[in-house]
Amino acid sequence: MKKNELRLKETLCALVDEYILTNEAVSSRILNEKYLTQVSPATLRIDLFKLEEMNLIQQPHTSAGRIPTLHGYRQYLQTIEAQHSQTTFGDMALLRELLIRNYKDTPRALHHIMQLLAKETDQLSFVAEPEVSSGYLSKLEVFRIEPNKFLFVMSLDSGLDKTVITKCEYDITEAQLKKLVRYLNDELVGLRIYDIANKYLVEMRENVEQESPLLRQFLRELHQAFIEISGFFIHFDGSIRFLEQPEFNNREEVLNFMHLIQRQDQILNLMRSADSKKEVTVIMGDQLLESNWQRFAVIYARYEIYEIPGYLGIVAPVRAEYRKLIPLVRDVARTITQTTKRGMMVKHN
Repeated sequence: MKKNELRLKETLCALVDEYILTNEAVSSRILNEKYLTQVSPATLRIDLFKLEEMNLIQQPHTSAGRIPTLHGYRQYLQTIEAQHSQTTFGDMALLRELLIRNYKDTPRALHHIMQLLAKETDQLSFVAEPEVSSGYLSKLEVFRIEPNKFLFVMSLDSGLDKTVITKCEYDITEAQLKKLVRYLNDELVGLRIYDIANKYLVEMRENVEQESPLLRQFLRELHQAFIEISGFFIHFDGSIRFLEQPEFNNREEVLNFMHLIQRQDQILNLMRSADSKKEVTVIMGDQLLESNWQRFAVIYARYEIYEIPGYLGIVAPVRAEYRKLIPLVRDVARTITQTTKRGMMVKHN
């Protein structure tokens, strides 16, 4: 890389770092005094003009300082990407212990992980539960917890258990329940969850004789239970501190942010469709599709728990501390995947 090109990258990174820190337009004097001490003021002014021409920075209103554009943020992320390997977080041993301690209670473990991310970042953290539809059913159990309320427990071959509580508006004896569960285990064990929900239970309901209303109604409840566990659901966590950021100083921006996190379907589709081989992906600005969301960013990673995929990350203003957040999200996702690999989880006595 030519010397002047390298200097332009350094100037952009310095400006973005300072803007992230202060949320104020950055002057050439600050850059000279704090970051680029070996560059002459005249050369720096020329470089800033070139960065403006490249649409990487802009001068808001009549201010003498400059701020990064969305294009500038993306260029900044590409430039600092190689530096992420130099940053690691020391709490991963505690995270591994937490996963081991809660190896039979995945929702509890994921809740603690959300709290860890929220505490470390002061942003809104999220975890999208593992997508179990690619797993295979190893056992189905049904327990009566009230006269007309049942707990369905679907155990996967990976060792993960998913539970659904459903109400049944009909009478069924314990003997009938045991017979139905035995029949369904014979028919469904070993099949993929997605296929059970979208094919086999549909066919079974269609083929049930009219003379078997009990079985037909039970299959309807079971079908709903499998549909419920087959999709992602995003859980959010965060202290009120993330709303103290300058980006939330007006009511409109708070409402825009709330609208964004309510659109779970859109966030999931964006994460699924992002064509990225990186461990951590950042979606920001116009990539979030709606103009009201352009001041925000989603920083996320794909993880696997018992070899079943999910997502976790941070929703933050686009002016986020990427040098810290990206390695943190990477390390958490990597630790979950490595700790819960088949055969790696060891319960401590």
